[in-house]
Amino acid sequence: MRAHLVQLDIAWEQPKANFLRVETLLSTTDIQPDDLVLLPEMFATGFSLNTEVTADMQGETQEFLRNLARTHGCFVQGGRTVRTPGAAKASNLMTVANPAGEIVCEYAKIHPFSFGLEPEHFVGGERVEAWTWRAQSIDCAVCPAVCYDLRFPELFRIGASRGAEVFALGACWPAARQTTWRALTLARALENQACVLAVNRTGNDPHLDYTGGTIAVGPKGEVLGELDDAEGVLSIELDICALRSWREHFPALKDLRLREIR
Repeated sequence: MRAHLVQLDIAWEQPKANFLRVETLLSTTDIQPDDLVLLPEMFATGFSLNTEVTADMQGETQEFLRNLARTHGCFVQGGRTVRTPGAAKASNLMTVANPAGEIVCEYAKIHPFSFGLEPEHFVGGERVEAWTWRAQSIDCAVCPAVCYDLRFPELFRIGASRGAEVFALGACWPAARQTTWRALTLARALENQACVLAVNRTGNDPHLDYTGGTIAVGPKGEVLGELDDAEGVLSIELDICALRSWREHFPALKDLRLREIR
């Protein structure tokens, strides 16, 4: 199974420019049928709190994801802002489209970033979600996550306890906390014996600088691939059979006692 993590310098509140940039970066990427393409949090607009402007009210960003999936015959996961007409706050979503262009999962970020004032404009989600990635005769459960979620191991533990083997996280993670970003991706993979695919943006916006660091980590904490601060696509192979063998050989997840601990 192959995944392609797209690290881009997001143009501030300019969806069409960002759609074009994604297409350009993927134009030189060898995407095979049923591969997985991952895009960052709010990839169409940047991490803007101006939801009246950035919300995907007409479904333009959703349609881009669907078309991208149909064009390449692959799965696509990308972040967008959604705001119901009349609602006081928006949702920070990860939307997943399958190769037919059908929406198969939408995950609402459970942990809005209070340090960055996100809860003043976004409501937190309430459910850990998962979707099925079917490729090379293998069905694999993928659990989406968004940026600040990475700091909360409970989300990942719940996902793992429900069978998730891959965690796919999109972020706008600032340069000031880059060391934390890398440490936590390794930890989430190790403790859940899972693959963590974490795609970050690069460049800057009117408020923050970003240094990328998109990374893929295997179930033993091994780094499968990593980018620096330049735009690019990280393409990696995932060996789900080896992941399952490791879980069987060292069955730490079977010792979970989530329901017994008070």
